[in-house]
Amino acid sequence: MYIGTQGGFSEDVHLEVLSQLGVNNIDTTPGIPLNEWTTDTLVSMRERCAKYGINLEMTHIISSGGALKDSSTGKIFLKPSDERERQIDLVCNVIRMASEAGLRGLNYNITILGHMRTERTLGRGGASLSTFDYAELMDEGRAGEDTQTKNIEFEDGPADADEMRERIDHWLQRVIPVAEEYKIQLACHPSDPGIGYSTTYRGVERVMGMVDGFKKLVDLYDSPYNGINFCIGCMSEALENPVEDIYDVIRYFGERKKIFNIHYRNIKGGLRKFTEVFPDEGDVNMLKALRTLKEVDYPYMIMPDHVPHISGPEAGRVAFAYTFGYIHAMLQAVNES
Repeated sequence: MYIGTQGGFSEDVHLEVLSQLGVNNIDTTPGIPLNEWTTDTLVSMRERCAKYGINLEMTHIISSGGALKDSSTGKIFLKPSDERERQIDLVCNVIRMASEAGLRGLNYNITILGHMRTERTLGRGGASLSTFDYAELMDEGRAGEDTQTKNIEFEDGPADADEMRERIDHWLQRVIPVAEEYKIQLACHPSDPGIGYSTTYRGVERVMGMVDGFKKLVDLYDSPYNGINFCIGCMSEALENPVEDIYDVIRYFGERKKIFNIHYRNIKGGLRKFTEVFPDEGDVNMLKALRTLKEVDYPYMIMPDHVPHISGPEAGRVAFAYTFGYIHAMLQAVNES
């Protein structure tokens, strides 16, 4: 396993700095709609990264912004329609492009309600922390920056766990055979956050927010190309007691070789109430998490994710650089033990 990162690197100096910081493997995504991608788009991105000694090994095909915000892929996990099938066809074509361009895999999200948070809170030194409080969500009907009444049904209609699993199974039956043909790993990221079993918000159950949802995902289509973009933070958010239980979750999927990418993120709290913090100050022992990944022979990227908002110029890049240093030190400690 080795350090990596994800994000947008629009200026060459961004790639140069990554190389200087010893981050030589990345996941970055073209800044154009998926229906405008070509093999040449991905090849040119890989060649640009390679000039700085960086390997572009993954990219995102379905984001977490919410189904109705993405015109190219937003219907894929909604109710059946001709447009859904056309969009899945598009993804199958992108899988072929990714193979031709030499990528290892593609990351995606199954979350039609998008990323959900409540009001931010303050952390050490006044850093601004991404926060979720289910009780606040239900009291105020808030999800991130979008103020909504909690009783307003999702625009596409309700979808319970059985309905969502049926849609997910349809997706897997369509795309995994293509991924197998072209040898491209498809890595599903958790719905962030999970809010519990048999629990809906706006009529939709977030089945891919909970650990059992991922156990069902990998069982629905048993393939070396069907796996997880495993976020330690998200998986911890789905547990009543992440301090004790996250390591067994890592083992479960790691022993089955279903982890294709790691988001190395820590939290304080657990199911339904948590804050995202720097990796050195959260409830999860991140050194133990990395040792568990080594124990199951996890071979791919360890990358930061959702760092707190700090003060000063280039705040986001500074916070990520801090986390890069932390990951380098943790990897060194694990590899020398």
